[in-house]
Amino acid sequence: MDSSVDTTTSMESSSGRPRLNKYAFACAILASTNSILLGYDIGVMSGAVLYIKDVFKLSSVQEEVLVGSLNVFSLIGALGAGKTSDWIGRRYTIILAAATFFVGALLMGLAPSYPFLMAGRVVAGIGVGYSLMVAPVYTAEVSPAMTRGFLSSFPEVFITFGILLGYIFNYALSSLPPHINWRLMLGLAAFPAISIALGVLYMPESPRWLVMKGKIDEAKRVLRKTSETEEEADLRLQEITKASSDESSNSHGKGVWKELLMPSKPLQRILLAAIGINFFMQASGNDAVVYYTPEVFKAAGIHSRKGLVGVTVIMGIAKTSFVLVSAVFLDRFGRRPLLLLGSTGMAISLIALGLGSKFLEHSVRKPIWAIALCVIAVCADVSFFSIGLGPITWVYSSEIFPTRLRAQGTSLAVSVNRLVSGVVAMTFLSISKKITFGGMFLVLAGIMVLATIFFYFFLPETKGKSLEEIGSLFENKDQREMSTR
Repeated sequence: MDSSVDTTTSMESSSGRPRLNKYAFACAILASTNSILLGYDIGVMSGAVLYIKDVFKLSSVQEEVLVGSLNVFSLIGALGAGKTSDWIGRRYTIILAAATFFVGALLMGLAPSYPFLMAGRVVAGIGVGYSLMVAPVYTAEVSPAMTRGFLSSFPEVFITFGILLGYIFNYALSSLPPHINWRLMLGLAAFPAISIALGVLYMPESPRWLVMKGKIDEAKRVLRKTSETEEEADLRLQEITKASSDESSNSHGKGVWKELLMPSKPLQRILLAAIGINFFMQASGNDAVVYYTPEVFKAAGIHSRKGLVGVTVIMGIAKTSFVLVSAVFLDRFGRRPLLLLGSTGMAISLIALGLGSKFLEHSVRKPIWAIALCVIAVCADVSFFSIGLGPITWVYSSEIFPTRLRAQGTSLAVSVNRLVSGVVAMTFLSISKKITFGGMFLVLAGIMVLATIFFYFFLPETKGKSLEEIGSLFENKDQREMSTR
């Protein structure tokens, strides 16, 4: 009998649903908690920047640079995380990410000037880049195939939860004096970073990294804890060791980066899928919409700062609710259906938001129904993002690369993610001033139409397959037939 069938059978409960391994669940939770820090920064900065602008007398360009710089400099962390996690392991790279963010959060909270604040954003950004790359990779490598989608979506779940926390702290601290509230908003992120780093010390190392380093016995111990039966653990170990030896023999002595930059045909398809989904995740403008929601609704006619922050709390609740729905159903319905549903829903929501904003731009009285339409459309946009692109980008790009290339391949894809996120965040206000917010949202709607077409044609389904089986999905028909003989 095929080993994947045996593994699948052992993973299912008597009700036919995948059984959730508690140890793998705990590992995924610990690995993903770092993502709370990024989410918190995204959420809290949307409110904090309202007060920072007044204190440091920032121009709109300086505001964009401040907001987007964290994403741009996370590119450094994302690029470095691949090599680092192959060198010192996935677990210690997560600890390094938390420690770096801790330093950045302290610098931001204590900043006496705009340049000092920017320095904190740079350091925090590097920590974010490390975290965004390594958490999904670790979780994918430690998870059984039948629950990998659910567990690998945790980074996005925690990012979204962090965003909601940021909104709540914005609302709670907004009544404090302007020279104190934003410092507390940004500086408070330093404290969870410490507890996260300490918690990760209790995690095991990734079994696939251990096999790569020749530590087979350690890998087997981890697999026994993250599998339901000893037979399942043995099957997973066999698949990992076989894939590792096959990759070593097929690499012909080429270095990882040489292989990524001069890829074979199957690897070209993997790179196209991984880079494409990461590009569209940020080209959707979701981060910018979250960052600049107060600016958007200020233009729509909501002028109370407490009211502006209150709208972001509503948006955060919607975003958090739907990412949990996606996480629960990822392994039941698969990656493709939820991804296509999410991108289609985002396109429709952005069209509604664009048209509503356009109407308000030409309206003197700012009717309540038009403002309500924009609020509902923003909530729908971030909700559909949380159903599809948000969690599935991290799941998909961490599971499709071969073991030998996973860390640095994912690092390359996440670097594109961070670069596009930074560019969008740092140009959103400037472009919106040229073409209006309504025009900007209609452009983003067009991008999501293109994204839907790309996902339909270039992203095969990976649900229920082991990491070692997924590579065959990107081979051409002749190669797949030869590999089954």
